[in-house]
Amino acid sequence: MNKIEIGNITVDVFRKKIKNLYLAVHPPEGRVRIASPLRVKDEAIRLFVTSKLPWIKRQQRKFREQEREREREFLSRESHYFFGHRYLLNVIEHDGPPEVILKKNTIDMYVRTGTATEKRRTIMNEWYRKEIKKVIPELLEKWEKITGVSAYQWRVKLMKTRWGTCNIKEKRIWFNLELAKKPVICLEYIIVHELVHLLERRHNENFVKLMEQFMPQWKKYREELNRLPAGYAGWDD
Repeated sequence: MNKIEIGNITVDVFRKKIKNLYLAVHPPEGRVRIASPLRVKDEAIRLFVTSKLPWIKRQQRKFREQEREREREFLSRESHYFFGHRYLLNVIEHDGPPEVILKKNTIDMYVRTGTATEKRRTIMNEWYRKEIKKVIPELLEKWEKITGVSAYQWRVKLMKTRWGTCNIKEKRIWFNLELAKKPVICLEYIIVHELVHLLERRHNENFVKLMEQFMPQWKKYREELNRLPAGYAGWDD
């Protein structure tokens, strides 16, 4: 990777065995990345990025204006989200193993006395991981039938700049753990997005055509996902 400076914008350049230039602006800070064919020179990349500056600045402004969650301390009466719904955290100290229980209006977290913040974060993330893994199989099966393509494997991990990603060769999909906090339809949008990438690698006209065929309101769901409060730690599109 190398970097190109254009005005006050730093562009991370990754050269790969590809045919076209691909530009992306990533949340939460609006980092600019471009994937380039091996033989394209820096000056050609600079001209390409310069032509896209108005779009880049719009995307960066959108990320800056996005509401952000406060850093979580995992204390009682703190707000936490689960599949788009807001709950109050209820921390209960007890002499036993950690446990998280979802109730009507609260998320009850049982921890030993003196459990540190980072340990509580780990406990909560493992609960989120367990819960999102319960719903993905059924949703994945639903959309595999609609799209006519199947993923051989899927995994969940906490990512910093993407909601989902896929290995096209291995047909493996990764989902961001943060999706456990967002409405289920946002998770479905990411499922469809990554499945379509198994049919079309690039974000080109064919990709858009397939998305509109399988999920006509996908742009609405994408906007909803990007409009929701961003997680404090950020994430990996």
